Amino acid sequence: MEDNMTQLTSEPSVQSAAKTTTGFDASRRPYIWVNGDMVPKDEAKVSVYDHGLLYGDGIFEGIRVYNGKIFKCEQHMDRLYKCCDEIFIDLASHVSRQEMIDIQRKCIEANGIVNGYIRLVITRGVGTLGLNPYLCPTPGVICIADTIALYTPEMYEKGMRVVVAHRPKTPIACLDPRVKTLNYLNNIMAKCEAIHLGKKMGITDPSEQLLEVIMLSTEGKVAEGSGDNIFVVKDGKIITPPSEVGILEGITRRFVKDVLCPACDIEIEERLFELDEIYSADEVFLTGTAAEMIAVREVIEHVDLEVAKIHTITEGEGPITKKLRAMFTQVVTSDNVPED
Repeated sequence: MEDNMTQLTSEPSVQSAAKTTTGFDASRRPYIWVNGDMVPKDEAKVSVYDHGLLYGDGIFEGIRVYNGKIFKCEQHMDRLYKCCDEIFIDLASHVSRQEMIDIQRKCIEANGIVNGYIRLVITRGVGTLGLNPYLCPTPGVICIADTIALYTPEMYEKGMRVVVAHRPKTPIACLDPRVKTLNYLNNIMAKCEAIHLGKKMGITDPSEQLLEVIMLSTEGKVAEGSGDNIFVVKDGKIITPPSEVGILEGITRRFVKDVLCPACDIEIEERLFELDEIYSADEVFLTGTAAEMIAVREVIEHVDLEVAKIHTITEGEGPITKKLRAMFTQVVTSDNVPED
């Protein structure tokens, strides 16, 4: 594996990718780019000394492919390289931005992806068993192109149920959630609250499962879900938490805020707010690269995994959420999927 990582440094990634554009066995898909090699999933390996595995030390990006185009590719690359800089991974010295884009396109081609999902993983790289990041000379680079479906089609039609998590967001001063690191345990533990509550409630219908949460800051302000950004609709206006509350600045969130809302002539405001504005909202919806856009119909409070109160927001998808999601769908199914 160390030899592969050296190869990524000594030879441009785009050259390595060019050697592997034909001759793929479709039965062995997905093919995955791992440190300079395109290999089938059952051969994709990383070193047990990689600090991404040992310490969750790295960055990742989830990216959508629509009609063969990499949706908002440039914005994802902006965030990827910025986040690497934030944790002192010098990715640009090893893999240029254009090489990273070429790697993604080769993975799309190798796997015959028309509509799918890319997962880019950048690790600190192979080092020692100690914490010292500067003993990891070369970043690890993994690119997966496959399909993904977080929620059932029925959830999109009638809205999903979410749980108010007791676990707060990690404060920015401790680890800035705007940096999309491989260490997602804060989010995972919050998500576990929803899943465990659903099991305790005996929910078996896949469309009724509790799979997402509302996470609060340590000051009690609404932040985000475990993997999605939050929007609230009230009296025809939308509000969404600002990044300084401690959220990931989602690419889909930005697209809704900067493109879809103005196109639909819907006013949107970023500001701090608390749970009472969720409970009294006309509509609530979530956005994320994997989730896209999905309505929230119920918000459940719990105490020690016992349901305390259920707040019904809407019966199904609300009109503004429906309008925005329809426009989103129109854009991503068109011949002009934006890659900017």
